[in-house]
Amino acid sequence: MSRIGNKAIEVPAAVKVDLAGTRVKVQGPKGTLEWSAPEQIEIAHDAAAKRITIKRRSEDKFSRAMHGTARALINNMVRGCATGFERGLELYGTGYSVKVEGKNFSINVGFAKPVILAIPAGVTVTIEVPQTRGNDVPAKFKIVGPDKQVVGQFARSIKDVRPPEPYQGKGIRYEGEQIRRKQGKAFAGGAGG
Repeated sequence: MSRIGNKAIEVPAAVKVDLAGTRVKVQGPKGTLEWSAPEQIEIAHDAAAKRITIKRRSEDKFSRAMHGTARALINNMVRGCATGFERGLELYGTGYSVKVEGKNFSINVGFAKPVILAIPAGVTVTIEVPQTRGNDVPAKFKIVGPDKQVVGQFARSIKDVRPPEPYQGKGIRYEGEQIRRKQGKAFAGGAGG
């Protein structure tokens, strides 16, 4: 029995939900999202009580697996359209920088040319600190959008450009992420033979 799947989803006043069979469309101040649930899942929207309930039509393995998943995805759609999702990233390394150029995000992380990534539709990148100052003060930026999966995937693709290395900590990391540091080579002193 899915505890997550049985929980009702509370719909905020600013969010509008449209159901057409298993197709769910959510509109809110932050955007519009659509998703088609599998036919084994039954979705009911009570407009007066402002809540959505999800049930499964059978007890087979796939239906049980999708019950909680469908509820989580629809809940993320409602939350994303109401308040949005954001993911903060930090860039460490001397001379590294980031900037937004139209619909592209440019990252300068020590390669011969800056790495340019296309910003997905519905996602905005807000730069708080555009350039690093030494190895201690990072460049900071946030990725904001209504779709949790798109925001997370774009953040991961940015991080994969230059993952943090363990010796000096240079690279791109999530906000608040701790990097396990390694000791560099220690040169032994003393007379050589």
